[in-house]
Amino acid sequence: MEMKYAHHFHAYQPGDIVYVKDGDGDKPIEYKERKSPVAIRIRGEEVKGENWTRAMLYSYEHIADTLSRMKGVSIDIEPFTFLMLLRYHKSAFEETVELLRRFDAVPTTPFHPIVPHLDEFEQRILARVSFDFYAPLMDDRPVIGYWLPEAVITRRTAQLVESSTDKRLVFLLDERQLLYDFPQAKHSCNRYSSSFVFGREWRISDAFAFNTLDVPGLIRETLSYHDDHKENLGVPYLIFTASDLESLLGNPAQLDRFTAWMEGLERNGVERVSAMEFVRKKLSGEFKRLDGECSFEMPVKDYSAWSDYFDLSLDGKTSDSRWLGYRRADGKVFAREVGGRKISQLWKVAFTRLFEELNRVVRLGVLKGLAELGADNAEEFLVRYTRIFFRDYYDHFDMETSLDYVLEPVSGERNALKLGRIYYLALLANHSCPRFWENLDTRVAFGNVSVMAKALVELMEYFDGDELQGLFIEAYLKLLNFESLYHLWNLSAMPSMEGWETSEKAWLDALKPEVPGSGYNVVTRAALYVGKRDLRDELRALIGHYNPDWAVADTGHIPGEVHGEWENREWCEHRG
Repeated sequence: MEMKYAHHFHAYQPGDIVYVKDGDGDKPIEYKERKSPVAIRIRGEEVKGENWTRAMLYSYEHIADTLSRMKGVSIDIEPFTFLMLLRYHKSAFEETVELLRRFDAVPTTPFHPIVPHLDEFEQRILARVSFDFYAPLMDDRPVIGYWLPEAVITRRTAQLVESSTDKRLVFLLDERQLLYDFPQAKHSCNRYSSSFVFGREWRISDAFAFNTLDVPGLIRETLSYHDDHKENLGVPYLIFTASDLESLLGNPAQLDRFTAWMEGLERNGVERVSAMEFVRKKLSGEFKRLDGECSFEMPVKDYSAWSDYFDLSLDGKTSDSRWLGYRRADGKVFAREVGGRKISQLWKVAFTRLFEELNRVVRLGVLKGLAELGADNAEEFLVRYTRIFFRDYYDHFDMETSLDYVLEPVSGERNALKLGRIYYLALLANHSCPRFWENLDTRVAFGNVSVMAKALVELMEYFDGDELQGLFIEAYLKLLNFESLYHLWNLSAMPSMEGWETSEKAWLDALKPEVPGSGYNVVTRAALYVGKRDLRDELRALIGHYNPDWAVADTGHIPGEVHGEWENREWCEHRG
């Protein structure tokens, strides 16, 4: 049979940071973690963690054991997730390293932002860091994969990623992002920009991830993509699926379901190769090509994603509306239902705009500080700073992490280390996951705000006495006064799907805290949680009229984590 099959696993955990500890930038950050005990069940075994992240990372041992018997699999692991695995579960880290070296290790953007939502400066930095981070895990293969968080892509973003490597890339996307111009392109080797592209079959992928088909059903559905035309020509074609690595933990039997699915395909004569191996064999001639195959240009919809609210689509394709809070096609704010109540997604509009503004503020401060230090090459320094931020990881592979190497682009000026730390804190605060979920009050939203608040406070301290300090104070106050952005930015003027989603009542309902012990929304809580610990002297007046007792790190639960066996099922607490 000429049908080939590939599956990609995407691994990401944002961490459970509630507070970043002080530091001078000459070593990796240290932070305080959430203590909210939870357990998950895998094959009848209970895996416990002091928080959700720890439980997930401990489960990687089971995943590595299962996948070690596979082929035709590719995996990406977000760098900060990989670093946490090294810190908390070194044996599982080492097993995973061997797994990635044997399979196709796929670089991915650090810190899991929605990449096209970032300024091009950050996009370049993160693209370069992603390839630097993955260098120890890749051999000299000329074609490698690339995973953009949530698969959100634009042609410009693709070009910036391509410019950061000398390898040919395969962007792994969703079929609902692709704009097929001719039928023979389906399941073939297609070009995109200077790279190649594959779109996952989302119906099969979701059927596995959400357990809507049994194993015989998964096998039957996969085989239904049989292409008689290509079979008769003897031309190999690829059925590609993808899911979060955590989909293997959705229920105690998921690992065994995946194994049985793969074995069933093999029994039916379906060879398993990764998407990248498929492209490599097409380019080398080992796999026969259709006329023009690997030269076909596959258009891709800008700002499309693999996990958007597909029911809001007006064109049968995905978008990034899930992270914007409004439908990109017509600009209308919408609501989603959570736990039986409809929540306006207007908060995402403000959250997105605010973090875009805060990113610019941090970048301005860092680049001005580096310029005052006489930095020869600020961008090169910020790329090299990854060797400090992820030092434990690079040391594991005996890669250069000395201060001399990192500081070379700034002529050895040690004060640059503090600015590097601040910049990476801002990057760390751009996780996509707060805007993935429908409710604002979550542990991931708290984490993003806490880390960004820390970056702004450190900029206030660095520029103490400088006229620029007022800019960082103003930025911090916008986090602290998140509720006021509704009027400041005139959000009521935005159109809405049903006519109520941009009302002040809808805004206030969406911001309502989900935990006892605080009257503040989660953005204000997190900013105040940092401020009451770090603001000193006259800066302390910034939080003078706030109630410090309401600055609690407790949050609401994330809807997608309620299947965990939480010790506190009512809210995601912090016992600290």
